[in-house]
Amino acid sequence: MSLSKEQKAALYRNLVRADQYNRMMYRRMMQGKLIGFYHPAEGAIAPGVAACTFLNQDDNLSPHHRGHGIIHMMSKGIDIKYYLAEHTGKDTGCCQGRSAFHFSFPEHKVYMMSGFIGYNFAPAVGWGLAAKRRGQGQVVMNCSGDGSYGQGRAHEAMLMAQNWKLPIIFFCENNGMSIFSTAGEMHPTPDIASMALAYDMPSVICDGQDVFDVAEAVLPAIERARRGEGPTFVEAKTLRFNEHDIGTPDLAGWEERGEQEHQEMRKREPVALATERVLAEGVFTQEQIDGLNEEAEKEIAAVEEFADNSDIARPPESELLADVFAP
Repeated sequence: MSLSKEQKAALYRNLVRADQYNRMMYRRMMQGKLIGFYHPAEGAIAPGVAACTFLNQDDNLSPHHRGHGIIHMMSKGIDIKYYLAEHTGKDTGCCQGRSAFHFSFPEHKVYMMSGFIGYNFAPAVGWGLAAKRRGQGQVVMNCSGDGSYGQGRAHEAMLMAQNWKLPIIFFCENNGMSIFSTAGEMHPTPDIASMALAYDMPSVICDGQDVFDVAEAVLPAIERARRGEGPTFVEAKTLRFNEHDIGTPDLAGWEERGEQEHQEMRKREPVALATERVLAEGVFTQEQIDGLNEEAEKEIAAVEEFADNSDIARPPESELLADVFAP
């Protein structure tokens, strides 16, 4: 499909915001201002932006863990200040500072995050079945990486979704890396989307470095789901510029990824690619792009101020000792 100028503008605006948010999280992690950990999203921000910018408020979303789902949730319209406060251990956090990485925004149909790879497939089937029964055109955006498709629950979910024609988009952000294991080691084919063939499910592969190409793949899948025509598998082939999470070695198998590999990857940086296109097509001028970056910086400064000025979460003793039994 062909994107309108307004759609391209919305995608680019969110891409700029996503880049700024990822840089902020990386910086705060290095400054010791986050509790827990952070999985940086540099290089892999375009898929989440494209998958979520055009979702409706009542659509279910299960974000990818890369960038801690911030890219996906801010593109859907969720106020990230409550999630940063959560990462900072503050009582204004989305889970009152109890969880750090494990978000919950039920009012936005974002229900949970788990440390288990592929945790979201079974709930996605439940959300999809509920959406189908309501008959109100809701869709379920189920985001995960290539590594999660080695899980049995992923295949069970695809089988049930296709049998029941559930409105689910199985959105695979394939960066070719499952922590240290390469996709070539984990899968017999370079195209994860080929798995959908076993379930007679429509599938599409797109360039995960190109936010517009991903959107052109995702939007028809969303529309198809809203019409009640069942699930679609979308594979966005993307890149992970950094290590899996800050502080771990940047390995591919037993070998460290080299400088030449990094240089080649960074030739396809998503914001640079999108900027070149929006300028060439007259979607934005350079002056307008500078303004978008300034707006994003102000937005993030306000988010940081909120988190930093919030009170530290101090759970009461009754909560800490709840369901704890001792002889």
